[in-house]
Amino acid sequence: MTLTQVWGSLLIFTVCPLLGGLPLISWITYALTRRRLAQVGTGNVSVSAAFYHGGRWVGILAVLSEAAKGIAAVLLARYFFPTEPAWELIALIALVMGRYQLGKGAGTTNVVWGIIAHDWVAALFVFLMGGVGFTIFRNRTSGRFGVLILLPLILALLHPQDPARIVAAIALGGVLAWIYQKIPDDLDLPSKEGKAESQQMFRFFRGERAIISLDSKLDSSKVGQKAATLSQLKGWGYSVATGWVLPPGDDPEPLIKYLPVSDFEPLVVRSSAIGEDSEEASAAGQYRSILNVTSRPALQEAITQVLASYHDPTAVQYRRDLLLRNPSKAKRVQSKSPEDSMAVLIQKQVQGVFSGVAFSRDPISQQGDAVVIEGLPGDATRVVSGRVTPDHYQVYLQESKLQTNGDSSTTPDSPLPTAQIEGSGDLPPALIQEVAVLARQLEDRYHGIPQDIEWSYDGQQLWLLQARPITTLQPIWTRKIAAEVIPGLIRPLTWSINRPLTCGVWGEIFTVVLGTRAQGLDFNETATLHYSRAYFNATLLGQIFRRMGLPPESLEFLTRGAKFSKPPTRSTLQNLPGLLRLLGREWSLETDFESDYQKQFAPILSQLTTQPVSILSPTAILERVDGILEQLKRATYYSILAPLSLSLRQAILRVQDTELDNSQTPEVASLRSLTRLAEDTRHLLRHSPDVYESGAALFANLAEIPDGQSILEQFDQFLDHYGYLSEVATDIAVSTWKEDPRPVRQLFTQLLSYPPPPSAQPTDQSWKAQLVQARLNLKGRVTEVYSQLLAHLRYSFVALETSWQQSGLLSEAGDIFFLEFSEIRRLIADADQELREKLPQIVEKRRSQLEQHHQLASVPSLFYGNEPPSPLTFSASSHSAQQLQGIGASAGQVEGLVKVLTNLQAVTHIDRQTILVVPYTDSGWAPLLARAGGLIAEVGGRLSHGAIVAREYGIPAVMDIQNATQLLRDGQRVRIDGQRGIVEIL
Repeated sequence: MTLTQVWGSLLIFTVCPLLGGLPLISWITYALTRRRLAQVGTGNVSVSAAFYHGGRWVGILAVLSEAAKGIAAVLLARYFFPTEPAWELIALIALVMGRYQLGKGAGTTNVVWGIIAHDWVAALFVFLMGGVGFTIFRNRTSGRFGVLILLPLILALLHPQDPARIVAAIALGGVLAWIYQKIPDDLDLPSKEGKAESQQMFRFFRGERAIISLDSKLDSSKVGQKAATLSQLKGWGYSVATGWVLPPGDDPEPLIKYLPVSDFEPLVVRSSAIGEDSEEASAAGQYRSILNVTSRPALQEAITQVLASYHDPTAVQYRRDLLLRNPSKAKRVQSKSPEDSMAVLIQKQVQGVFSGVAFSRDPISQQGDAVVIEGLPGDATRVVSGRVTPDHYQVYLQESKLQTNGDSSTTPDSPLPTAQIEGSGDLPPALIQEVAVLARQLEDRYHGIPQDIEWSYDGQQLWLLQARPITTLQPIWTRKIAAEVIPGLIRPLTWSINRPLTCGVWGEIFTVVLGTRAQGLDFNETATLHYSRAYFNATLLGQIFRRMGLPPESLEFLTRGAKFSKPPTRSTLQNLPGLLRLLGREWSLETDFESDYQKQFAPILSQLTTQPVSILSPTAILERVDGILEQLKRATYYSILAPLSLSLRQAILRVQDTELDNSQTPEVASLRSLTRLAEDTRHLLRHSPDVYESGAALFANLAEIPDGQSILEQFDQFLDHYGYLSEVATDIAVSTWKEDPRPVRQLFTQLLSYPPPPSAQPTDQSWKAQLVQARLNLKGRVTEVYSQLLAHLRYSFVALETSWQQSGLLSEAGDIFFLEFSEIRRLIADADQELREKLPQIVEKRRSQLEQHHQLASVPSLFYGNEPPSPLTFSASSHSAQQLQGIGASAGQVEGLVKVLTNLQAVTHIDRQTILVVPYTDSGWAPLLARAGGLIAEVGGRLSHGAIVAREYGIPAVMDIQNATQLLRDGQRVRIDGQRGIVEIL
């Protein structure tokens, strides 16, 4: 390269970007119209924006200014590189980048005129081929990208001997395609709001087809959710009547002339407003639908009436009310001007023999498995009009998972799943079943979001008229995972501390993967309390996982070992940077924990153990609590990520549970320690262990015999080491073993009489098992640290409660746990006198509410909507009378007699003939579970504490049997299959 060319390349890479960023369009528009393009419309400073906001002459001058830039860049490169045409395209790339970075435009006009100056023959071919294609197909996006593909192809055909030019052309097309994805398109602005002389040009270059049908893939932001959904369903193969769409602001005349309409082919004209039938708002019944349109004048009038219904007082009031109830949702619904908010949907009318509506979930009860169907002979308008009482049916489908292949083969003659139908009327049972299957299929299609559908049956075919989310059944709340993370009834203080910790850490993990795509997600809404029990927001979690490119069932896989389908390759690649960041955290998890343990966890645990909390003032106790909470933030991170890492490693490496050693988990370690102590004690006793009916009697005897004092000291050492455990380790309102050792003493007594069998120890672990074992050991250490910090947190609040009882602020033990942490702060600061005066009433009200919730026989494991429904009286009809299906957590089969335990305080005689039925399991349950013959739990999965203990001792276990403590009774004989997750009532 000569010195001249070196200077030329420097000029190209400096002058061209500056030339591209020169705001000539902005200056021209402001000089002639006094409008600043950067502050109106999309904010683009482009030729199309100049035409739209400034008019014809402003647009022409803008074209000339940008054309001059493109030609100047090519001529500059040609001057310094007369024999290397590739540099002319490189100059255009530099110009376009400056245009995008500095000038807020795409640079399309620069490139068009630059290519003309570069090679007018190639430009002519591109113009002819691209122009013809755009005129025929009228699709702006495909036209744009088609031209970007045509340019290098034509240059390759004209100049096959110049590969550098072809590569540069490909690079130029790639840069433009990238920019098109980054900036909004001015052609999306409503044409009616632009300058009058520019409107016709805008309508043409917007590239919309003259006739838009439901056979096309439609964008809800342009034609409304109703039309977009029907086009999607039609594409999936569902039976949707032939239809066409008139976009907002378009001239209806071409469509009216095109559509077939007569007495023999009546049409129905319906609204498809932007925001209608969406997850934010249904707008059901707010806009007009006109049936039996049989002539072109009638079609013209029907379109006019539907468009006018946007301004009906009831519709205006609906949108106003929505704005008051939820401003963020209303903003999305009303993001466009009224003239650009109403599309019109026109379809061939279905002559219904039977018609109606269906809800995939009951919108009244907000829970349960029923599909609700309402229908009548005739068309669907009779049902939705509210003037006729339709037949009402509830359908219970027996298949747990319906196939959603999207074809239209589900006709009344097709095989249908077994269904139980409640209700009577004129609708044929086979049709009722088919409608129920359709409703549930669509719910599955839309990620489990309950659907409201309109349908019609013409005597041969079931037609889908409409499908939309049931907005009142959002979000979906589930106990399936939350019941294991924090089981039982939860008091306000526990929740006010646990919720921000848990939600904050989940938000941190998700943000690592999603990056900027996490914007708009409120992680504080991940969990909430209903019936004093924890529920997770399944709707939000589903949105998060879909953004992460993972299947909706991912959360259950990671925490419970449920089936996990493979995520799409495209979404995996899209999230690859975030997934690699998360993988980096997983890889360094053990090292990070060890570092934090040495620097933070061990020192504060040592300090908390040696510093007596009882002598501290309320202010000092609050400082102590803040210090513990600071450490709990980090400990919560490990307590979530360690089990997830364990699950992923075990699933990816396919390591069986029997290949792992659980000895470092607190639940197993404490059990083994207590079992060894029982073995050492057995030979010291004067009488058979069976004679000791209570722990008190045993310990009294130990105090009187030789060497008994040694056993008592070892028992105290056991409590010093494992005293942080409790019935519910994550609930600071529950007493620890250190505070109340009576349950442990009773368990120790029974271990003397009924020692558990020796645990199987895995030998010769493979390298895969060793990798998983490392994470299992880490999980055990994390659980220990996390539980110890929570125990010290509890001790701090108990000390504060004792101080307040002495001063008369609180009256009963446990009162402090009915306060929220923020209220405790205000009481210590003495900053809220009104709260102090009303404290007794507040505590009593919350205590009474907790007791009411405790009296509920069962609560729904899943319900829909923000307002929790009244719990249904549980009916065994939703299950087989003889067989219950859950999750197999520990392999093996066993028969025995049921013993229902709702808490650890109700410990009775338990042996290998006993099948324990419990609401949940936690670390503190471990010694009790080890003596039973089998385990049935209402919640949990393969990684539950109870499941780990069961596998340790070869006890069959089945988890996730909803309402098992109500379904099963003491003394019933059952057979459990821990491999298949089945409980048979014998």
